[in-house]
Amino acid sequence: MQGSQLVDEWKRLDNAEVSANGIDLHVVEHGAGVPVVFCHGFPELGFSWRHQVFALAAAGFRTLTPDMRGYGGSSRPAGPEGYDMLTVAADLVGLLDAYGLADAIFVGHDWGASVVWHLARQYPERVRAVAGLSVPATPRSSGPPTAIMRSRLGEDFYMIWFQQPGVADAVLNADVRRTLLQDDIISSRNFLDTDTPEPPLPEWLSAAEFDYYVEAFTETGFTGGLNYYRNLDRTWETTAHLEGVKIEQPSLFIAGSADPVIQFTPAHKMGALLSDLRGSLILEGAGHWIQQQRPDEVNAALIEFAHGLD
Repeated sequence: MQGSQLVDEWKRLDNAEVSANGIDLHVVEHGAGVPVVFCHGFPELGFSWRHQVFALAAAGFRTLTPDMRGYGGSSRPAGPEGYDMLTVAADLVGLLDAYGLADAIFVGHDWGASVVWHLARQYPERVRAVAGLSVPATPRSSGPPTAIMRSRLGEDFYMIWFQQPGVADAVLNADVRRTLLQDDIISSRNFLDTDTPEPPLPEWLSAAEFDYYVEAFTETGFTGGLNYYRNLDRTWETTAHLEGVKIEQPSLFIAGSADPVIQFTPAHKMGALLSDLRGSLILEGAGHWIQQQRPDEVNAALIEFAHGLD
């Protein structure tokens, strides 16, 4: 499926608002079989998993794809305090409870990857297997993450610029199209530069698909997603009990070789956390948005991984 047809098919899928951990999650459901829960990152939606949802459902899996807390059709708590990693992980446990599921395979990209890596350690009995895309599982840092980032990467590093409530929000919300087309987000200067022409659509994203994102973020803004970054230090504080706790479940990692995230979050440290790493796939030439940019390869890897759990 391409472009507008894919958008139309996505909109026709079964969806529901489910109560989970004191909030409402908008969840798209498709397929039947072993449950697979897809967790997106920033700035994305459940829609970013459209290629995987159709492929895994066709391969015999039941897919559950929420808009994560703060995004799309799900609840968007106002303050940043409600977006630490353990709170978001508890949302996913609540999702399982809402559907009467004991466990599921969890697949996350970007912030969603960080969430599912933590979920697998905090609630191991609810995670049958776990796959992380673009963001590897890494050991606990030696100190609060923002202090380390400031010293190594400077005040212009995007995660530091995101910290002050209201500042980045205003810039990102002012031009939703430009924000969503910004591929190089490492420096805050790239968001603040409004003199250059609007970047073109990437070749892997149709106008209809892009419009789906623009419509959603025009309605919600970006504050919910930014609040995940504003909990880097709070998450570090509240997850001290997980230091040294390994992920024992079968795991998979996928990333693009051109993804800047794996340059400052090196994947070689994963061995300290993953006891049963079934594969570490680096897609040559791919960037950060791999499940959308290289869906066939990502789908094949996920299906092989999920079938291999039998």
